[in-house]
Amino acid sequence: MKHFCLCIVAALLLATSSVFAAGESSALSVDDSITLPGEIKLQKEDITEADCQNCHGVKGFAVPLTDDTAAATRGLYVDERQLHQGVHGNYSCLDCHVDIEALPHKDELLKVDCKTCHILQGEGTSPERSSWLSRDSMDIVIQTKHYLQSVHAEKTDNKVNANCADCHTAHYVFKSDNTKATTYRLNAPATCGNCHAEELDEYRHSIHGATLNRPWLEIDSASCTDCHSAHEISAKENLQSHRVITEQCAGCHSKEVRSYKATTHGQLAWLGDEEVAQCKDCHSPHDTHKVTETASKVSKENILETCQQCHEDAAKEFTGFRAHADLGDFERNPEMYWLGMIMMVIIVLTLIFFYTHSMLWFWREMKSRPYESVKIDGKRFRVRAKRIKHDSGVHFRRFSWQWRANHWALALSVMTLTLTGMVVMFPDTAWAMFIIQLFGGPATFGIIHRTAAVVFLIAVFGHGIFVLIKLLKDKDFDWFGPDSLLPRKKDWADMKAQFSWFFAKGEPPRFDRWAYWEKFDYWAVYWGAFVIGLSGLILWFSPFFSQYFHGWVFNLATLAHGLEAFLAVMTLFVVHFFNNHFRPSKFPLDTVMFTGSWDLEEFKEERPEEYERLKASGELEKRLVEPPSEKVKTVSYVLGFTLLGIGLILLTLVIIGFIQNGLV
Repeated sequence: MKHFCLCIVAALLLATSSVFAAGESSALSVDDSITLPGEIKLQKEDITEADCQNCHGVKGFAVPLTDDTAAATRGLYVDERQLHQGVHGNYSCLDCHVDIEALPHKDELLKVDCKTCHILQGEGTSPERSSWLSRDSMDIVIQTKHYLQSVHAEKTDNKVNANCADCHTAHYVFKSDNTKATTYRLNAPATCGNCHAEELDEYRHSIHGATLNRPWLEIDSASCTDCHSAHEISAKENLQSHRVITEQCAGCHSKEVRSYKATTHGQLAWLGDEEVAQCKDCHSPHDTHKVTETASKVSKENILETCQQCHEDAAKEFTGFRAHADLGDFERNPEMYWLGMIMMVIIVLTLIFFYTHSMLWFWREMKSRPYESVKIDGKRFRVRAKRIKHDSGVHFRRFSWQWRANHWALALSVMTLTLTGMVVMFPDTAWAMFIIQLFGGPATFGIIHRTAAVVFLIAVFGHGIFVLIKLLKDKDFDWFGPDSLLPRKKDWADMKAQFSWFFAKGEPPRFDRWAYWEKFDYWAVYWGAFVIGLSGLILWFSPFFSQYFHGWVFNLATLAHGLEAFLAVMTLFVVHFFNNHFRPSKFPLDTVMFTGSWDLEEFKEERPEEYERLKASGELEKRLVEPPSEKVKTVSYVLGFTLLGIGLILLTLVIIGFIQNGLV
């Protein structure tokens, strides 16, 4: 009976064959109320693909989009052969059209929801789909999730901007590396152009589009999905859009993308700063041309105008800025090459020397500790003595409140600069992107960074000016005496004696007021403040300096700023912390910079030359003070450990950034 009815339906279709005389573009006007003779319907469990093909297998089968039969139509023809060649060829019609319960089916079917198969979610998933999902590549699930977060999946006027079928078609879905696929890279422009006609027209005249269909050219041009990705499409003003496109560009232009991300432009743009130049600002997003072509925005004829889009007052010399400066390319960037080499030598030699110095010091102090007898569970063991705690009841005033206030200003400003600066230096690390979001974006970070920079420079150079004025008024001050921070011969002798002691070849040096390593700490701050401060000011006030400086000066400023900051972090939070807090005789914390005083016995041990000199001159008594109260000690320990903890966290983040991205 079933086959008899189907034959009748087939006869009716053939009787109306004149409707399809125009071929595939013609349409069949279907009366939706038609049913099988005798009101007989096929139930879901009886429906086969052949049943569906009785209608949808007829070329030209279509329905009008409106009640006006002369209006446009929607084609419903499905090429069975093409369907089975695609990735969905092993599935039946009802696997996707799940709301069909009988034939003929209802007037309007539900839109096929691809994600019900591509993402297993919610209850009610059939065992067949679950089995399919268990075998499916996780890449499909990931791409589908990306799509759901994209601008294509968003709704405009209660309609999805672009559904899966708009790009992949409804029935002829092939893998993207198949030339039949509408998403094949050579077919993608036409597919995307269905919605983005203006962009497609620009693209066809660009360097990317001009060679797309000319295989005799060696250039492998970029298609739409090569730049925008297949599924991570976001609004052009969206931060994710910039990141995705930048990463996609690296597929062909890895060297240029790497160098771009090392510039201020790339670093801040990656973090979401909308005011700095992105790829699209210098290279038209779709109408891209060779640099040698006059149509290019970065050609010799147009580059100044392009720069002036952001740097309105920029002079012609500013166009020498290297937007893609490669430190290793000596021919194109000799200035950056030499500065980079000099800075790297300074960094490597400084870290090798002082890290070695710290390790030897630690080893010698541990070896020099006397043994003591300790009883454990009735048995005696010889162990190294713990740190000697001095408690003479009298303290020696080492730092005035002005010194300590200045130290606080330096410590807080440097840690703030480290946090905000290293986020920019390592922008694509997970911790940097988390912190930038936590603080509300690059604009807020910029304000915090510059405020901390002002505090830092005032603390450094303000202190220097104050001390210099004070010393100039003191006619009797010995500029190379024991109270001076200027290097002198004794420092060299002390350093040699210290290394001899490290290797058990002599006694430790007898330090006066300032040890050689303290003088290094002191003058390293001025060196860093000069390099970081000068380069930072050039970058901060680039609109002004761009009128006078050659463009590559800003490249040098960026390079010097970052490398010197890295050196400062790796010495301050390692060497300085060890010298003053982490060496065995001081561990875990020296509170002298917080309380301002040392126990007299500790002072005698640390600075024997100064102790004897002050005692002989009678000055020692004038600088003896009462020990700090328990409350002051407690506050000092809390503040000290807090600063140390923050410093070590910052050091860890910088090391992670260095391991992940390097320096340049």
